[in-house]
Amino acid sequence: MSEHRRKPPQGRGRRSAPPSATGRGGPAGRESEPPRDAAPSGSPYGGRAEARRAARGGGGRRRAASGAGAGAGAAMGAEGRAAGGGRRAARAAGAGAGAAGAARAAGSRRGRPVDPSEKRFINYPRVDKDGAKRWMPSWRLVTGTCLGFLGLMIVLAGIGLWWVDVPKVQAAAKAQKNVFYWKDGTQMVVAGGGDQNRQIVPLAQIPKEMQEAVVSAENETFWTDKGVDPMGIIRALGRMAMGGETQSGSTITQQYVKNSYLDQSQTIERKVKELLISTKVGATQGKEKILAGYLNTAYYGRGAYGIQAAAQAYYGKNSRELNASESAFLASTLNGPNLYDPAGGIGEAASPQKNKKRAEARWSWILDRMVETGELKKAQRAKITEFPMPQPPRPSMELKGQTGYLVTMAKNYITSETDITERQLERGGYRIHTTFDKKAIKAMEDSVEKVKKANIDPKTRDVDKYVQFGGASVVPGDGAIRAIYGGEDATTHYRNNADYTGVQVGSTFKPFVLAAAMRDGKRDPNLAKVQTEAERTKVSLQSVYNGDNRVKLRDYNGEIWHDRNGKEWHQRNDGEEDYGRVNLRTAMQYSINTPFIQLGMDVGTDKVKQAALDAGIPEEQLTKTTPTFSLGTSAPSAVRLANAYGTFANSGMASKPYSVTKVERDGEVKYEHKKETTSAFDAAVADNVTSSLETVVQEGTGTPAKALGRPAAGKTGTTDGNKSAWFAGYTPQLSTSIGMWRVNANAKNQQFLEMYGVGGQKSIHGASFPAEIWTKYMQQAMKGKKVVDFPEPTPIGEKVYGDGASPSPKPTPSDTPSEKPSESPSDDASESASPSPSPSESCKFPWDEGCQDQGQSGEPGTDEGADQGTDQGMDQGQDGGPTEEPGNPGGIFGGPTGGGAARPEEE
Repeated sequence: MSEHRRKPPQGRGRRSAPPSATGRGGPAGRESEPPRDAAPSGSPYGGRAEARRAARGGGGRRRAASGAGAGAGAAMGAEGRAAGGGRRAARAAGAGAGAAGAARAAGSRRGRPVDPSEKRFINYPRVDKDGAKRWMPSWRLVTGTCLGFLGLMIVLAGIGLWWVDVPKVQAAAKAQKNVFYWKDGTQMVVAGGGDQNRQIVPLAQIPKEMQEAVVSAENETFWTDKGVDPMGIIRALGRMAMGGETQSGSTITQQYVKNSYLDQSQTIERKVKELLISTKVGATQGKEKILAGYLNTAYYGRGAYGIQAAAQAYYGKNSRELNASESAFLASTLNGPNLYDPAGGIGEAASPQKNKKRAEARWSWILDRMVETGELKKAQRAKITEFPMPQPPRPSMELKGQTGYLVTMAKNYITSETDITERQLERGGYRIHTTFDKKAIKAMEDSVEKVKKANIDPKTRDVDKYVQFGGASVVPGDGAIRAIYGGEDATTHYRNNADYTGVQVGSTFKPFVLAAAMRDGKRDPNLAKVQTEAERTKVSLQSVYNGDNRVKLRDYNGEIWHDRNGKEWHQRNDGEEDYGRVNLRTAMQYSINTPFIQLGMDVGTDKVKQAALDAGIPEEQLTKTTPTFSLGTSAPSAVRLANAYGTFANSGMASKPYSVTKVERDGEVKYEHKKETTSAFDAAVADNVTSSLETVVQEGTGTPAKALGRPAAGKTGTTDGNKSAWFAGYTPQLSTSIGMWRVNANAKNQQFLEMYGVGGQKSIHGASFPAEIWTKYMQQAMKGKKVVDFPEPTPIGEKVYGDGASPSPKPTPSDTPSEKPSESPSDDASESASPSPSPSESCKFPWDEGCQDQGQSGEPGTDEGADQGTDQGMDQGQDGGPTEEPGNPGGIFGGPTGGGAARPEEE
């Protein structure tokens, strides 16, 4: 009968799918069709209802429809092939195929279908995920990776511990000597390191307080850790991140291993060795032995290795005599002796004041930590209130005279300019080649001592007490320091007077004002404060300014400048002298204050500061740019001043000063100086500055230097209150500065003292003892050297006129009333500067520009008939304000102050 059965419709395409999906083959089959919601045997789902269930179970109707469609296609194929099977069999086959399709749809609800052949040991990328999730590792993979890495580390650590041996205490733990050499290669001194500053003592001779102070500060888990403390490292990093008190991340065992068995290099290889050896040492050696080893090898500063040497260096006693307070301080030095020694260290951040403040804070913190750890009772801590101030450093007798200053300067240079640390340097073994000239050093020392012996007599005159000198000599264009004078003796006078002292330099600063005026130019009074190069007018030495006493100081735009009390500023000259209209060469020649303070205002003190920086004065040795900045309120060291003058001597090419040419260790060159120069000024600018300073020596305040007998340029300098005096000058081959001041180096509150009456003189000026010392020294230092002339200066700039110096009598812009009139002049103010004198007026000075205009004098700047040979204190009034308000001494004695001006100069 099968051949008579109706055949399925042909060519119906997609319309035949729905009936098949339901399991119905035609009208005749409806009577025997199972219920719509019933599932055929062997099939999890059947019919439309089951397809819907599959869709819900598989994550959506789209998947269900896909599965049902696939089942319907399979059912059609089954009916077409069922030639002798009967309708029931065909329906069963179709229903089974539909169920299989729905099952596949349900199985794909977590992603694409999983092929068993794709299963891997490490399921990454994950084959059962789509999109970004495919690349997200499972928790099983993450956990397995971490466990595997940890296991690998344990294995590697085990291999490392088996492989590494605890070496013997090597030679690096035994300090050697450093050898310093003169410029000519001969040996200067053997210093530093050695056994004289190391003495091993047993733990029994180290007070319990000292032991526990170090443990509390450096490694509180020392007695229980295994030599390495990972949590300690994490805690240290956390405290530093939060800005709290620092605590070492390394254990005492690690530091002991680093001091005794390894070098001080900062490499990964050394750090790994340190960790491995520390672990082995912690497992094989007792804690008492480790602590004793650390305390006997640690560096405490002042060249002291070990607690016994440190106790002697700081307190002049044996280690067993230290009390809890002293022990806490010595423990604080382990955090960095350069920054915790109250006597000061290397660098601007390590001044005695800053170091003492840091040391007191660390000392107090360590005592509190000892209370927290139970090693010090609260009652004992409460009794410790006074900081145990150490005794001053005591240099070795091998460093007496100037040698100690030379060695210190060389060491400071090495630690600041190379990768060699202070700790490495103190271990010794270095061959240090310096720039110091043995003959020049002796010549400078002899020159100072001769002048002192002939003039300074503290036994006869009390005012001669505490007189100090400082000096330095530098090669122009190179920066090599050839000689210094640091004081009487490095073993008795500890501060190096050739280095930074805070002593103001007075009018020796005026060449930087002139250089700025020639390079940057005078501002247009009708334009804004900040002006371009094209808007400015570069000045020449023939420019004319008012040299009268107590001239009103004006801003660049003509407005009268007022002091901080609202009074008009009237700058005075020394001796209350009026000089009339003078050109800048004459103003430099006689060191007249009023032209230079006004010139600084016209150019801008910010430009003056930049000129000083470019010449070689470091920023930290310059004061605020108030009006008197141009008159020398800054305090550059003798070395820096000599080097900056060397920039003018070298036609504007600047170089950094240096004291070490080469450092060697174990036959290897660790450092070698390379010459570097930069262009600070055009040659025309520098050479014109030199020309004006030649006039100072030949016909001005610096005539004592004429005795040198060869071309020389220089400048005198004296500060307000006669508290310091300088002479700085140079030949083409050598630049030298000499300073003189009074200060009691042993006083608790140090202050600069006046020098009136010193040496039997009414007052001290740059042209007196400083210029005399400079000349005596330069005669010896230049002996046998070729006489070289300075370059002929190229004309530069224009002849400009300062306020009150114009050749025409027309009023200045400042004479016009402003919207906000200035307050009335102060009682001591002079009258406004008048225009230049008419031909009928007499000339008070032959150098007066008005006289020169009338033909009563020679070339501007020749100043025929002018008084020569004395400075006459023409460098005063630079206290940062009106001369009635003397300024404070600068630098280490309180910091340079600008004082006086109510508003700062434009920045």
